[in-house]
Amino acid sequence: MPKVRLSCALALAIASLSSIAHADGPGVGTPYVVSLGDSYISGEAGRWAGNTGNGEQYVDALGSSAYLDGGSSEVIPNCHRARSAPAFIGGGVLGKNLACSGARTSSFTDGDGNWKPGLDFYDDGSGHQGQAKLLQSWAASHNVKLVTVSIGGNNFNFADIVTTCVEDFLYSPSWWKDYCNDDSNVTSNFTTANVSAQTTAIKNALLNVRTAMANAGYGASQYAILVQDYPSPIPNGSGFRYSESGYTRQSTGGCGFWNADANWANATALPKINGAVKSAATATGLTNVKVMELQSAFNGRRLCENTVGRLEEAGYTYWNSSGAVDHIEWFQGIRTVTAAGTDYYVQESLHPDYLAQLAERNCTRQAYNGGVPRGGTCVRTANGKNASGEPVMTLQ
Repeated sequence: MPKVRLSCALALAIASLSSIAHADGPGVGTPYVVSLGDSYISGEAGRWAGNTGNGEQYVDALGSSAYLDGGSSEVIPNCHRARSAPAFIGGGVLGKNLACSGARTSSFTDGDGNWKPGLDFYDDGSGHQGQAKLLQSWAASHNVKLVTVSIGGNNFNFADIVTTCVEDFLYSPSWWKDYCNDDSNVTSNFTTANVSAQTTAIKNALLNVRTAMANAGYGASQYAILVQDYPSPIPNGSGFRYSESGYTRQSTGGCGFWNADANWANATALPKINGAVKSAATATGLTNVKVMELQSAFNGRRLCENTVGRLEEAGYTYWNSSGAVDHIEWFQGIRTVTAAGTDYYVQESLHPDYLAQLAERNCTRQAYNGGVPRGGTCVRTANGKNASGEPVMTLQ
């Protein structure tokens, strides 16, 4: 009889160990891609595909539930975690979107009272947690293979810079242009000292990702961190299809930048932000950090670019009309009071929309690389869509 009891106890112990061993967690279970960071990875503007003056219904790709990651509501209001976000690569890999529109490297509450979790371990005990803290909890019980990160743009006050540039365009005549590229509240973001400070902040945010994963039980070889930089949303001055004269560039196109400011944005501001992001990734010294470059990924499909048009300009009725993907814009126009009384949000302005997000998802899937993540440069290599309905892109 003692031997029988011992055998039963041993069987129960083995069954218990087997159950624990097969629980999802580091290296076990369905693989996940988790996204962290700001609006350029959360899915901001993912409801819309292209721009039009004919009616929202013609460019509404995801409908009113686009940002409802909590089922019938947003888990964190105004984080705008869209279903089109790049983390959802499919093919047997699941996605989890922990990013938040407006996020910086550190957590804060914005002027409208919206909670913006950063890539830190903030926890006030009342439900407000930083994204590193959220990642740590999620990764402990899910098999996270790739953490994709977009962070740093808001550290450089991206939204405020855009606002200044548009105001300077609207409030000065074409014969006496007031440029934003020499305004002190803009240039102060790009001093050597500030670029250095923000590079350090981004580096520390990425190190928080490493710490979160280590705390969740992961070794460096079990996952990778994919750091992406920011795409160019508008063309250089010579590439606009609207004249600088008058207000059409903003009132119709939603791209109210003077040519000189657009040139500066592409030649100076964006490279400095992206330089900080890539330098920070290198400065971490982490062997499992990869970089996906997006700066030129959507050239030819940018807001107000002369190679594309608004829906009605390109001759299409709906965003998903045959061939439209190759002839309409993939960025949302800059909105001010024009968002009032509509389903548009001002915060969606100048963001990659549904089509660009699917294009980025295509590159993210290639970066996932069947579970052996790699970096590279995401480029548009052909017209049309792939079998998943995404614009054709290549990670080179």
